[in-house]
Amino acid sequence: MCTLRFLVLLAFSGMASAAGPNLGQSLSAAELAAWNINVMPDGTGLPAGGGTSAKGAPIYAQKCAHCHGEHGKGGVNAAVVGGAPIKGMDSTKTVANFWPYATTLFDFIRRSMPWQQPRSLSDDEVYALTAYILAMNKLIGEQDEMNARTLPKVRMPNRDGFIPRFPEKM
Repeated sequence: MCTLRFLVLLAFSGMASAAGPNLGQSLSAAELAAWNINVMPDGTGLPAGGGTSAKGAPIYAQKCAHCHGEHGKGGVNAAVVGGAPIKGMDSTKTVANFWPYATTLFDFIRRSMPWQQPRSLSDDEVYALTAYILAMNKLIGEQDEMNARTLPKVRMPNRDGFIPRFPEKM
């Protein structure tokens, strides 16, 4: 009797898997393009737009300070300002002492912040927040505008602290 049940179950499972699980639907090229928002270290993929630290400060206060603390010094989540030089694996990593490229900061903010509403910021807001965080870390001037042309030129302190996997793409 157990063998018969097993054979019936096996037969039905084979039929179900042949047709697939019928989950979701295929994406169109336009739908996929909306999610293809990768930004490379050299700035490839950066969108049009721009922002300054002054424009980023109120956005940070409204949408970021709750988690990352006033002036980026840390709160329920990690600090985005400051950080002593990295001396070992247990060192606290921040934007200023760890991130190798400013474009990576833009990419991270754009795709995943704010935490409770990822991808809700406009490109100009992301540029402004990026400028604010970079200026708070004294990596750019407070009046500097960040955009697709200027952001890749920002030299991060830990830029040479990594071994690139694909150096030919740098």
